Amino acid sequence: MATFVPRKVFPALNSLPRSYFLGHHKAGLDKMKTMLSHIDLVIECRDYRIPVTSRNPLFEENLAGRERLVVYTKKDLGSGGHRRDRTRERLIQDFQRPTAVLFSDYKDKASIRKILDFARTHATAANSLTGSRMMIVGMPNVGKSSLLNALRGVGVHKGKVAHTGAQPGVTRKIGTTVKIIEGEESGEGVYLMDTPGVFIPYVPDAEAMLKLALCGSVKDTIIAPTTLADYLLFHLNADDPSVYSDYVPSTNDVMVLLDAMARRTGRLQKGGEPDIEASALWLIQRWRNGHFGRFLLDTVTHETLELERRAHESAGLSLSQGRKMVKELRKQKSRQKHLNTL
Repeated sequence: MATFVPRKVFPALNSLPRSYFLGHHKAGLDKMKTMLSHIDLVIECRDYRIPVTSRNPLFEENLAGRERLVVYTKKDLGSGGHRRDRTRERLIQDFQRPTAVLFSDYKDKASIRKILDFARTHATAANSLTGSRMMIVGMPNVGKSSLLNALRGVGVHKGKVAHTGAQPGVTRKIGTTVKIIEGEESGEGVYLMDTPGVFIPYVPDAEAMLKLALCGSVKDTIIAPTTLADYLLFHLNADDPSVYSDYVPSTNDVMVLLDAMARRTGRLQKGGEPDIEASALWLIQRWRNGHFGRFLLDTVTHETLELERRAHESAGLSLSQGRKMVKELRKQKSRQKHLNTL
């Protein structure tokens, strides 16, 4: 029997959409800027599974002038608790200095308490009689609302106030401030404001768009589920192909895998034909919930972090520049489509 050899490179997909910057994203960002003078601390959430790709430079550009705490959410979905995970976390923390960095799983009270301790220390240093106001920001569906609910639950023992969901766009407007730490004699406590997720105006790298889509930062209808499932299979094989061995032997053919999963899970159409798209969506959601391995989609080394920082600095995309690049990409696709019909 031939030894299985996983793909080393995922094929380039230059036809993928490169933006998901919606109207309520811009409106939310504009509103955040107007409220910045009342904010003591910005808590920026990034996805643990894509620590490089889920960084949105718009927050650094538009919310400058306030101290930031970067929280990498959904740690439970990307970390196995191994030494290499801890080494990678220290590398990220060192690279982000002097910005403070924490790693969180909203179900892990210990990690939530670390964020509360940071917020409490920051509020105490501010020494305000009216309490401390903080703002939580991040890309769509990065876990901001879940983190807010967890901070409130652990901090003041109150129930959920922010709506959460599997698809991006659940939070579309800036909400009212929510108390996460009770006040003492010297102040009113600490309040946190939930905000809508804000996408990058333009994603220059097609693979970065795949990573963001696979982690749920764009709706599942934007990129074909079979394409996302194929990209996920590429990473499953690189990490541990045995995670899907109950369905089919190791394979690089996503259609073989999805066919087997559809038949095994009963996702069949009329006539008993496998529902490939439904199977793809099922596989993606199962991975998002931690059932097909826990690993990162980004490669995190000092070199990749430095390259990403240089790329952001050289690009320096404003909102208007991002829109222009999206329009130009659409024009190119239109011209190519016209040439193909000749």
